[in-house]
Amino acid sequence: MGLKILQQSKSQKQKAEAYVFFAKAADMGNLKAMEKMADALLFGNFGMQNITAAIQLYESLAKEGSYTAQNALGFLSSYGIGMEYNQAKALIYYTFGSAGGSMMSQMILGYRYLSGINVLQNCEVALNHYKKVADYIADKLEKSEGIPVEKVRLTERPENLSSNSEILDWDIYQYYKFLAERGDVQIQVSLGQLHLIGRKGLDQDYYKALYYFLKAAKAGSANAMAFIGKMYLEGNAAAPQNNATAFKYFSMAANKGNAIGLHGLGLLYFYGKGVPVNYAEALKYFQKAAEKGWPNAQFQLGFMYYSGSGVWKDYKLAFKYFYLASQSGQPLAIYYLAEMYATGTGVLRSCRTAVELYKGVCELGHWAEKFLTAYFAYKDGDIDSSLVQYALLAEMGYEVAQSNSAFILESKKAKILEKEKMYPMALLLWNRAAIQGNAFARVKIGDYHYYGYGTKKDYQTAATHYSIAADKYHSAQAMFNLAYMYEHGLGIAKDIHLARRLYDMAAQTSPDAHIPVFFALMKLETVHLLRDILFFNFTMRWKWMKLDNTLGPYWDLFVIGLIIVVLIFLLRNRYG
Repeated sequence: MGLKILQQSKSQKQKAEAYVFFAKAADMGNLKAMEKMADALLFGNFGMQNITAAIQLYESLAKEGSYTAQNALGFLSSYGIGMEYNQAKALIYYTFGSAGGSMMSQMILGYRYLSGINVLQNCEVALNHYKKVADYIADKLEKSEGIPVEKVRLTERPENLSSNSEILDWDIYQYYKFLAERGDVQIQVSLGQLHLIGRKGLDQDYYKALYYFLKAAKAGSANAMAFIGKMYLEGNAAAPQNNATAFKYFSMAANKGNAIGLHGLGLLYFYGKGVPVNYAEALKYFQKAAEKGWPNAQFQLGFMYYSGSGVWKDYKLAFKYFYLASQSGQPLAIYYLAEMYATGTGVLRSCRTAVELYKGVCELGHWAEKFLTAYFAYKDGDIDSSLVQYALLAEMGYEVAQSNSAFILESKKAKILEKEKMYPMALLLWNRAAIQGNAFARVKIGDYHYYGYGTKKDYQTAATHYSIAADKYHSAQAMFNLAYMYEHGLGIAKDIHLARRLYDMAAQTSPDAHIPVFFALMKLETVHLLRDILFFNFTMRWKWMKLDNTLGPYWDLFVIGLIIVVLIFLLRNRYG
C-alpha cells in the first residue's frame, strides 16, 4: 500500500501518508519497509530526521543481509556521522553492500578505486564496478526510463540561486503558463517537454504535456507534432500506445523537415511498429535526422553499424556516430563509447577513458533525484537533511555534490558533525571536487592553506593551488590572491612586477575584479612611491619595516582606507 501511494502521489502530504503504512509494516518486521523508514530517518524526509534511530534500524537490517543498510552504514562510517569515523569499516560495509547488489556501493567503490581513496588506485577494478552500474542504467534508458537530473550549485551567488535556471520558480512558471495560453508556440512546446519528463522541479504530468503539445501542433509546430508522436509510440496514461497515431504525427512533423519526426519514423521502421521491419527505410530516416544534428538519430545510426542491423558491421562508423551523439550528452551513446573503449573495439583500448565515460552514465541513476530533494531541503532551511543527501552523492563521486557538501560544512550551520571536524572534512571534499576540474574548489583549497582552516597555515601550498587555478582555469580570484602574495612575498619570492601583471590579468578576466584591482594597484603604487621617497631621503634614519611596527601588521589596509578617503574628498570637491 505504501509503495502504491508513493508511486501515485504528487504532493508531499500524500507521500507522507505512504510512510504511515511503511511504519506499520516495519513494526511487523517487513525488511523493505524497515529500509524505507531507516532512509527517511537518515535523510530527514518530511522533517523526521533522527540519525541515531536510523543507525539502530540499519544495524539490525545489516544483520539480516540488507545491502541498503550496509551501504548506509558504510557512508555514515566514512563521514563519522552518528558513528565513529572509520574508513576501514566503511570499505568493508561497501564491499558487502556491492556483493549483495547495492548499485550505490558499486558506484562508491568504483569512485574510490578510480581516485585512490583509502585503496590503491586501480583503473581495472574501478572499470569493473562502474560497468555493472552502467549496464543497469543503460537497460533503464533503453526502456525510456531516463532520469533527468537538475544539479544546482550552492556556490552560486545567493541572488542567482533564487532565480536558478535549473529550477523553475513558481511565479515564472505561472508567467509561462499565461504566455502559453496567449498562444506563444515556443513556450507551449517547452512546457510540454518539461511536463513530459518532469524537468526543472515540475511534476511529470502526461495530460498537461499532451495539452500543450496539441495546442502548439494546431498552430503548426513541427516539434510539437513529433513529441505527440513520441508520446503515442511509448504510450502513457494520457496517450495510450498507438502505432498508427504515432506514425501519423511523426509523418506530419517529418514532412516539415523536422529531425525528431524523421527519427520517429526511423524508429517505427527499425522496430517494425505498425509497419513491417525495414532497415533500409530506417537507415534513410536516421541519416536525414542525424544530418540535422538530432543526437538520438546519430546514436541509432551508430547502433546499426555497431550491431550490424541491416548494414555491414562497421566499428569505425559506429564510433563516429556514437561520438557525435555523445557530444550532445546522449547517454546511450556515451555508454556504447565506454563499451568500445573498455574492450578496444574499433578504437585503441583505454581503461581511463572507459571509466570516465561509464561514470557519466552511472551519474544518471535514480539516486540523482536526491539533488532535487537536497536543494529544496537547503532552501527550506533544513541544513542537516540537505547535507546528508549531498554527502552521500559526494561519496558516489558527483563533483557538484562534493562542492555543495563542502560549502554547507564550511558555513558551520550543520549540527550532525562536531564543529572541529567541519573544516577538515570540507577541505577533503573541496580537494575531491578540484581533482574533478572545479576551479572554484581549487581556489578554496588555496584559501584553506592560506588561512589555516582545517590544516596548518602553509603559504607555499596556497600559492601552488592559486597558480593551478590561475593557469588552468583563468580564475580572476586566484590571480588576485596570487598577485597579493607576490606583492608581499608570502610563500613565494617577492616580485612587484609580477604582482602588477597578475592584478591586471585579474581585471581583464572578470569585470567584478575591476574595483578591488583598482584599489590594490593604487595601494601598491602608493606604497612603492612612499618606499622610494623614504629610501632616498631617510636611508639611514628610516627603515621600511618601521611601518609594520608603527601601524601594525594591517598597515596596508590602513593605506587603502587613506586612499579611499582622499578619493572621496577629491570627488566631492570636483562635484561640490
